[in-house]
Amino acid sequence: MKKLLAIVALAAIMTACNDEKSTEATTTTTDSLATDASKMADSAKAMADTANKMMNTVGDSAKSAVGAVVDTAHKMMDKAADKMKSAGEKMEKAADKMETKKP
Repeated sequence: MKKLLAIVALAAIMTACNDEKSTEATTTTTDSLATDASKMADSAKAMADTANKMMNTVGDSAKSAVGAVVDTAHKMMDKAADKMKSAGEKMEKAADKMETKKP
């Protein structure tokens, strides 16, 4: 019981002595919380901007890569068409030679 009374007395003394400082601490804490909240909001905006820029960069890279692939595929198809055309011409020449040799 003596220990309980000593603890209560000590708590009362500490509360009485810290009354003025608690008001200042509360104001400081409130200000620092507002400042911290503002900093966190700014950080969140910065992260969102960074993420947006990264996504735009990825989108631009993807567009250019797809464009390059399409161009390459188009060139390959043109080359294949040219080769098929030359092969067709060779077949026609060979057919003409076969017709001339038949008599």
